[in-house]
Amino acid sequence: MKNKNEIENQNSETLAAMGIGAMIVFIALILVAAVASAVIIQTAEKLQQNAQTAGEQTQDQMASKVMPLNIVINAGGNLQMTWELAPGSETIPWANIEWSITCQAGGVGADAGTFASAGTNTAAVSANGGTTGTPGQVYQTTLIAANCAPTTNQNHYLTLAAGNSGFTYEVLTYGSSTAQGTVVV
Repeated sequence: MKNKNEIENQNSETLAAMGIGAMIVFIALILVAAVASAVIIQTAEKLQQNAQTAGEQTQDQMASKVMPLNIVINAGGNLQMTWELAPGSETIPWANIEWSITCQAGGVGADAGTFASAGTNTAAVSANGGTTGTPGQVYQTTLIAANCAPTTNQNHYLTLAAGNSGFTYEVLTYGSSTAQGTVVV
């Protein structure tokens, strides 16, 4: 039979082994939690960076848009567009602002060009006012519609692109009259 000291010693060893085991499990849990928190933090940072990039891209696309104020048929059946840049836009060279009009003229027709080649003027100024568009300034541009001339009771589609930024789409609605001075947008 074992004496009392041997039994107490054996119980102490069992308790010590259990304590060491619990401590090992506790340390393992802390390590797992540390790794998990590092992964969560890294994922949150990546999501924040993606959101910031998407926001900046959206801001760039929305800010550098051409906003047509009105489009009127002028002499010769061409289109006189009065426009401005969206608020917050950067200064944009007219050569970087492209336009196209698409239609169904015996199939599919199109006219295209840049605002530099179209002859852009500062509104209410007869001479060309420069070579760049500035936010807050109103401009007029003549769009030569050779292949897609205004046609009664048809819709044509105007696309405006400002550099690598946003696009603007307008439907040019021609009613029963395509006379000079008719407003189509």
